[in-house]
Amino acid sequence: MNRKVVTGSFLGALVVAGLLFGAYRAGMNTGMSAATPAAAPPSAPAAERKVLYWHDPMVPGQRFDKPGKSPYMDMQLVPVYADEARAPGVAVNSAMTQNLGLRTALVRRGMLDASVAAIGTVMQNERATVVVQSRVSGYVEKLFVRATLDPVAKGEPLVTIFAPEWSAALAEYLALRKANIDPGIVAATRQRLRLLSIPDDVVERSERDGTAQSRFTLAAPISGVVAELGVREGVMVQPGMALFRIVDLSSVWVEASIGESQAELMREGAPAQARTDAYPGQTFSGKVSAILPQVDAATRTLRARIEVKNPGTVLKPGMFVSVTLGSANAAQQVMLVPQEAVIATGKRNVVIVAADNNRFVPTEVVTGRAAGSDVEVKSGLSDGQRVVTSGQFLIDSEASLKSTLSRLEGSKP
Repeated sequence: MNRKVVTGSFLGALVVAGLLFGAYRAGMNTGMSAATPAAAPPSAPAAERKVLYWHDPMVPGQRFDKPGKSPYMDMQLVPVYADEARAPGVAVNSAMTQNLGLRTALVRRGMLDASVAAIGTVMQNERATVVVQSRVSGYVEKLFVRATLDPVAKGEPLVTIFAPEWSAALAEYLALRKANIDPGIVAATRQRLRLLSIPDDVVERSERDGTAQSRFTLAAPISGVVAELGVREGVMVQPGMALFRIVDLSSVWVEASIGESQAELMREGAPAQARTDAYPGQTFSGKVSAILPQVDAATRTLRARIEVKNPGTVLKPGMFVSVTLGSANAAQQVMLVPQEAVIATGKRNVVIVAADNNRFVPTEVVTGRAAGSDVEVKSGLSDGQRVVTSGQFLIDSEASLKSTLSRLEGSKP
């Protein structure tokens, strides 16, 4: 009887424990459901961008049909999307910009010196050159100047010539003067002496001495140096023979080579200043006398002829001088970019413009004169834009590839 009571009590306890455990589990599930927020409804899937190909930005000419690691560089291949290929230029994210080492510079306005600096060579002034000739057949009896480049002063004797052909004409003239005949005949005979190129001083000496003078001395017509010496003592001379060429070095020519791009700045009559290391601190003034109508095929330069004053004849033919053509104070305001930003293809000049949204657009420009590390831009850019100065070749190549791909896709039926 007691065993039945104990068994019944034990079973009742198990039933109560089971009911309590079920109530606890139900309460826990209800609390967890209340604490967990309601799940958000699934969002619409983002529109997928069409990938045209993958490539290595460092080797833009090679394309791949699936992603992966570049076989050329230690980096992952970069996808090129269809919308990027059709947009102008190339989109480069900031991380890739740092990896490529892209640097930019501001397009700015600055003053560009309108003068032209060049290197020139001192030459003889051919307009200040005189040639001394013989007007009669004769023989050189005495030579006073014996070497080229000897200096001579105006009126200084150069050579004494014996001219036997003059003896008969002078003797006839003297005889007619003594005969007291018609003065008209004497005047005609005197004119004949002039036609024979007999100098007046020879005729006057003959009249004073009463005998025909067959020797005469040629004097230097200008001061300068003897650039050419065409006779020696004892040689025979003929009419028209060049005996001396004398150059006046009080003014000299400087021939300077000017680049084709600076030809528009050259003007005849423009002021010029020359300097040489031989005389530091000294400036020689002059002006552009001529722009020679010829371009050197090898150096693509023009030659400017500058006439420079040479006080004291310190500038010698053959010297190198630095020349400034035009006024140093004349300057023009122009648009400037660094020379390293310009890609010269031979047919055109291109710069890479940094646009908005990390895009880089190749832009054709017309360049002008160089100014140190900068170059003038005449058209193609506006003030305030930024241009790429490092890594622009990769961007230009990539942009060309994308442009070609866009044209090919547009031609498909």
